[in-house]
Amino acid sequence: RIIFCIHGLILNLTSFASMYVQDAADGQTAVPMYGAMSPYGDMQAVDFHGKVPFAARTPRTSLNLVAVVACFFLPILIFVMVFAAQSFEFHYEKPRECMLLCGSVLVAVFIMGYFSYTAVTQRTVGVQEPMWYIIVFASSFLAWILAFGFGKANFEANMRPFYDTSNLNVYQSVNPATAHGSQMMDAGRIMFTPDSHLDLTKAMGFQNVDRYCVAPISAGARGRNTTQLATYDFWAVGLNCCSGHGAEFRCGDHWNPKATSALRLMREEERAYYRLAVQQAEAAYDIRAQHPIFLYWLQDANAELFAYQDDGFKYFVLGSLCFSCFQLFAVVVATIAFSKMSL
Repeated sequence: RIIFCIHGLILNLTSFASMYVQDAADGQTAVPMYGAMSPYGDMQAVDFHGKVPFAARTPRTSLNLVAVVACFFLPILIFVMVFAAQSFEFHYEKPRECMLLCGSVLVAVFIMGYFSYTAVTQRTVGVQEPMWYIIVFASSFLAWILAFGFGKANFEANMRPFYDTSNLNVYQSVNPATAHGSQMMDAGRIMFTPDSHLDLTKAMGFQNVDRYCVAPISAGARGRNTTQLATYDFWAVGLNCCSGHGAEFRCGDHWNPKATSALRLMREEERAYYRLAVQQAEAAYDIRAQHPIFLYWLQDANAELFAYQDDGFKYFVLGSLCFSCFQLFAVVVATIAFSKMSL
């Protein structure tokens, strides 16, 4: 009886197996057994749902922390180095060496670009470092371009006037009625006597795209009773601060009765136009200006001079912080993008 039972069980199993094979042949997907091997030579084990177990799947590629840190700090270092070289005294004292330094940094950036290209062309599947090389190169090149341009602009607008004026002489208690411009050709800052003022009745403007405004510095009585000087060699100047028609001058501290000091005009490209305005004033008011010196009329010339330096350092710090924030944002976005790519 036991033998007959076993024989019947074998027949039933054989019949069930035949039905399973027939269903698979008719196009129905057979459910593999737990722990069975996948078809077509796949050696990964699958579960009873036909899915690859979690432990057998391809592991997620981890980010390279060294590459992330380098991508953040290296472009910032390049930006700060080039920005500082272009902005400050190194550019003023040794312009050739400054250009050589900036050029060397640019060559180093192009070398990074070459290695980035090589890494991408020889990229290995699943390796993320080549993409980080591209980010480092692009950020470094952008950092050099921005630092070179903004550094030069900062130097021309703030630091060059500060260095030029600081290197010139300082004259105290100058009486414009008795002093002559030929005696102070090396003046950077001039402190006039307390009775000095602008003679607005002899102001003049010269028009050439911009309006170049001038007014002589006089001493003694003010208004129409002002003292007529033998020569007017000290002139307050300003850009686009007069109408050009009649005696009008609204430049600098023209409104301040305590203003008795001045800073030397250091922009060589503007000097010729101010000289033409003085010549017009000579013809219009029948006065003489043998050796005119062009100045910015101020209450405190020393404070105004060091304001140039303060602005130069302020723009340097502000520019460095802005680029650092931009670079941090770029690294975070790249990190998130590469993390999704590695899923």
